[in-house]
Amino acid sequence: MNIGPYALANNLFVAPMAGVTDRPFRQLSKKLGAGYAVSEMVTSRKDLWDSLKTSRRANHEGEAAPIAVQIAGTDAQMMGEAAAYNIDRGAQIIDINMGCPAKKVCNKWAGSALMQDETLALQIVEAVVAACAPRNVPVTLKMRTGWCQAEKNALAIARAAEAAGVQMITVHGRTREQGYKGAAEYDTIAAVKAALRIPVVANGDISSPEKARDVLAYTGADAVMIGRAAQGRPWIFREVAHFLSTGTHLAPPLVAEVERLLVDHLRDHYDLYGEFTGVRTARKHIGWYVRALPGGEAFRARMNLLEDCDAQLRAVSGFFEGLGTRMDRIPANAAESGIEGVPLARANKDKNQEEAAA
Repeated sequence: MNIGPYALANNLFVAPMAGVTDRPFRQLSKKLGAGYAVSEMVTSRKDLWDSLKTSRRANHEGEAAPIAVQIAGTDAQMMGEAAAYNIDRGAQIIDINMGCPAKKVCNKWAGSALMQDETLALQIVEAVVAACAPRNVPVTLKMRTGWCQAEKNALAIARAAEAAGVQMITVHGRTREQGYKGAAEYDTIAAVKAALRIPVVANGDISSPEKARDVLAYTGADAVMIGRAAQGRPWIFREVAHFLSTGTHLAPPLVAEVERLLVDHLRDHYDLYGEFTGVRTARKHIGWYVRALPGGEAFRARMNLLEDCDAQLRAVSGFFEGLGTRMDRIPANAAESGIEGVPLARANKDKNQEEAAA
């Protein structure tokens, strides 16, 4: 599969998630089998470009190509300028955010709120394409099925975006009104795929190899995008890739491997954020890794009280070394839990924490 001039390793993508898909997470996901990863959204507001948060989101040091950056905003000219700004800082693909359901984004008429104003949405698409085309940078678009159940206009926007020069479209199978509640639907994605010539990516509730296979078959989509199910389980991409190519399942990862992956992830995380912020923002990642493991909840409660990197690393190593004395591999139910292994209240709490970090 290609996006513009870039050939992708496979059709398994990492969804952009605010507060989650930073450079360390993207690099780890690619190492574990993802063919493509999109950054956290970067604001189109110039007054925030020099902020520490934006500089971290625009940091692509050592990241394998293609480097895809998602931008968000409500003004067509500003979005075009944001595209150029990120290209100057290494972006090779620009993704337009028309799917974020967070209130703080939608209240400013950005993200999925743009789907309520098709004229403005198309103006933004045209401005971004105009900024990217002279530099041979492909533009992609991520959106929802619509604003609400009564206003599902993904197909109309997708057709207009393709005509304007967008080279790939991702559809999350929920409306903005749903947020992350209920079940994703795939009929709208199938309709978008049937109507377009460019690649279409299916997103929403893809949490197992079987679900990836079934969604690809049902929608005809060219790729699947995995978000929440990769939190604490970045090896899901190699599991899905293996299943799609062989029809068989990989064994759950070794406890020792998960320890090594998490320790390496944490070190990269600290390098990007520094100790004070790094320890605190790493807590959610550690919590996702251990949430379905024996003793995971009790460990998470203790770990959340630690306030320096070395103590956090020692605690993580100690937890997994202890687990390793009882079992060689992560339990199958834990390896497969993803977001569906978390009670709804906890899942919503974690999601709110992500949005607060954005």
